[in-house]
Amino acid sequence: MEAGKRRLAGDTARAANTDEVKDLRREARDLKEVVAEQTLQLRLLKKNMFYVGSDPEWDMPHLRS
Repeated sequence: MEAGKRRLAGDTARAANTDEVKDLRREARDLKEVVAEQTLQLRLLKKNMFYVGSDPEWDMPHLRS
């Protein structure tokens, strides 16, 4: 509680300056893009595996466990 009061009063030093905050936000945005791309790729892979398993012409027993 006291730490919150000091921060509101401006008595505490910030842990990061403006440039560091901008860099961290940029890095967070880039990481979110990577996660989104990986999520889409995983979703496509799962769909492809589902279709392969449901169509006897595409059956690949070596992919099944």
